[in-house]
Amino acid sequence: MIPELRKVITFDEDIHTEGGRASDPVLRMIGVAAVVENPWAGRGFVEDLQPEIQRMAPVLGKMLTDRLITLAGSGDAIEAYGKACIAGTSCEVEHASALIHTLQFGNFYREAVDAKSYLGFTNTRGPANTQIQIPLMDKHDTGRRSHYLTVQFSIYDAPDVNELVVALGAATRGRPHHRIGDRYSDLAALGRDVENPAGV
Repeated sequence: MIPELRKVITFDEDIHTEGGRASDPVLRMIGVAAVVENPWAGRGFVEDLQPEIQRMAPVLGKMLTDRLITLAGSGDAIEAYGKACIAGTSCEVEHASALIHTLQFGNFYREAVDAKSYLGFTNTRGPANTQIQIPLMDKHDTGRRSHYLTVQFSIYDAPDVNELVVALGAATRGRPHHRIGDRYSDLAALGRDVENPAGV
């Protein structure tokens, strides 16, 4: 384990009813986060972030992925996924971003759930108790709007001013009673090419 790790937090939510109607099956939203001391704190402007990325990101990626898969029961149980990070108020946003925006971090999760789509993300700066918002999307299809969800939670004492929070989130299904269609039906209605939606 890395010496910078202070603690790991888990979030687990089961949604049984939405819009006055039962969710069948229940929608489960889960998240895991690691609070770590910023390895670049107190060093001024660090040009090369790679040594610490290579040392820390794989460890965090594997640890959080393993914890999330354990909560979900299996990689197959996860239909939507995402990631997020928060930098403490004395840290650069780049420092938190460095730990999640690398294949050294994300590929553990992507491969564990056999995903095809990229991991949606947020990266921001804030004080302790800043809400972590992990945007989710279908792990195979970025245009499947039913799986546009957000795992939300906060950590009462993190990040401290020189800490970073990195997190992964998941959902076991899409929104209950989703009824706004998907990206492809909109493109068809607009007469746009699915492969070239901007028409460029």
